[in-house]
Amino acid sequence: MSVRAQVYAPMGDVTVDVEVEVAGGGCTAVMGPNGAGKTTLIHVLAGLIPVQRGRVVLADQVVEDSDLGIRLPPERRPIALHSQHNLLFPHLSVVDNVAFGLRCAGLATGPARTRAAEWLDKVGLAHLAAERPDRLSGGQAQRVGLVRAAACRPDVLLLDESLAALDAESRTHVRKLLADLDGTRLLVTHDPVEARVLADQLVIMQHGRVTQTGAPAAVAADPRTPWTAGLMDVNLLTGHSSGTDVALDCGLTLITATSLTGPVLVTFSPAAITLSASEPHTSARNTWEAEVTRVQPESDRVRVFLGAPAPAHAWVTPQAAAELGLAAGARCWAALKATELTVRPA
Repeated sequence: MSVRAQVYAPMGDVTVDVEVEVAGGGCTAVMGPNGAGKTTLIHVLAGLIPVQRGRVVLADQVVEDSDLGIRLPPERRPIALHSQHNLLFPHLSVVDNVAFGLRCAGLATGPARTRAAEWLDKVGLAHLAAERPDRLSGGQAQRVGLVRAAACRPDVLLLDESLAALDAESRTHVRKLLADLDGTRLLVTHDPVEARVLADQLVIMQHGRVTQTGAPAAVAADPRTPWTAGLMDVNLLTGHSSGTDVALDCGLTLITATSLTGPVLVTFSPAAITLSASEPHTSARNTWEAEVTRVQPESDRVRVFLGAPAPAHAWVTPQAAAELGLAAGARCWAALKATELTVRPA
């Protein structure tokens, strides 16, 4: 039930030019900034957008091959697709919306409605089985659309921002539902928590291309682009290493515990940066004065963005932010131990 695709598909301002391989039976999160081509890729796999050239294999079935002239329509592909638009049938009840796919798969009306009711119960909507879609909230409609796609138990389930309109409690129910499904799941999401909870693999896209793939922990440990680093809440700087000295492209030089030669990527946790109002006298090998560009309170901590000479962000407590007078335009000192830096060849 794997997914293999090598496709070139121009679509508006974005041209998707990717090679993707997803092992069967797991969940892969497709992530990237707006305009990266994530939805275009999902629609290519579903057969809604033709490829200019390429090949798509879903669950060992060739569904598209430009060289061989093969292009199966969506209804003949071993997939189900759910998007945040839901596209529920307004004239059918909630239970009959869910039963629709089951009936198309050959199940008789009675058993299809019974199974549909069971699926609705899994996401807490059994009490709305007789309602029409116009009586549902946005989050309820999204859950109905999702179980309609999942109830068919397709070999490949394509999910385009399927949890976007859900509240926290609903997300918990749906995440459990998705985790328990058989088959291969491809999930377009902007939510890193969602990706960590559900996904075995990440596919990161930018500008229509795949920039990185791997398990969430592996991507978090070695982000290859600034966008991916931001997603994983990691600082990423680029530079040139000569032994343990790294001359960063931004102009600062850092001392590391890793000896390399050549272009490198330097990553470090926001929690590794210590901020102070005056020049620190500590064991940290790296210190510099920086301007605060933005302060962003988040739950029980504050994210402090630093500008030149090294764009990065740090975590501090609300009490520390107040005591240091951290605000946009303020200046502070940053300290970073050499052992806190991870250095890898670029």
